[in-house]
Amino acid sequence: MKRIEIVNGPNLNLTGIRQPEIYGSVTMEQMVAALRARFPEAEIGYYQSNVEGELINRLHEVGFTADGIVLNAGGYSHTSVALHDAIAAVTTPVVEVHISNIFAREEYRRHSLLSDVCRGVVCGLGLEGYRFAVESFLAD
Repeated sequence: MKRIEIVNGPNLNLTGIRQPEIYGSVTMEQMVAALRARFPEAEIGYYQSNVEGELINRLHEVGFTADGIVLNAGGYSHTSVALHDAIAAVTTPVVEVHISNIFAREEYRRHSLLSDVCRGVVCGLGLEGYRFAVESFLAD
């Protein structure tokens, strides 16, 4: 059984409530439950924090044992050299996910400091992006 860890950054705990026109009305808990039901052959873990250091600690914890990490670092995607370095340091492949199309938003959101150390990026497909990221690990 493959072990896939979903790691979400700041404000993603408000998905389903915060700006539903951008992020939708489904909560992360609902989305993770749907993924677990859809992929019973995988062990899907979930972690969310609004604190950068806690996200780094989680990457260190699972980044040598999980089969894949699905990371939505939220706003830290555009600012965190420390998260970049944590992704580069672990051996587990990471797929970066963005719910919204960051290229259709504010200028400062159009560049991710994380993408070059990630196996791939899924962007602008809503919560379905998490499914595509999980499927990419299950296809290996």
